Amino acid sequence: MKKLLFLILLAIPVFSFAQTKPYLTLADAERITAAAEVKAKAEGWNVVIAILDDGGNLISLKRMDGVQVGSLDVAQAKAKTAVYFKRPTKAFEDMMKAEGGARIATLPNATAIEGGLPIFKDGIIVGAIGVSGVTSAQDGIIADAGVKGY
Repeated sequence: MKKLLFLILLAIPVFSFAQTKPYLTLADAERITAAAEVKAKAEGWNVVIAILDDGGNLISLKRMDGVQVGSLDVAQAKAKTAVYFKRPTKAFEDMMKAEGGARIATLPNATAIEGGLPIFKDGIIVGAIGVSGVTSAQDGIIADAGVKGY
């Protein structure tokens, strides 16, 4: 009986660490990526689509044919900015255009180019999408389509 009680007491902390907040699954990331890719293909735009979790870790990365290699890093940087600051990267692009906006460039992990969007579930940030490969406005359109696909 003492052993059983001891085992139950040992198991209590394990049960208390269960996932209680919403999070992005691989299936979620694939659905978001697919929605973004559909929009990109419909417009004839080849891009890189990066999906990160709420800690800025890569869940999925898709590089469409013909995209420049540099877009791999840029898409991930846009997504990281969106998740770290919980706002679209367009906000930073707009701030850069304002008077004194150059100081935005000194922020760590702040990529001031449209195309990164945070992803929320039940009001909680669960990750972000970053798109790179065409103009920043076009990247933003594709990222928005991806988020809407979630």
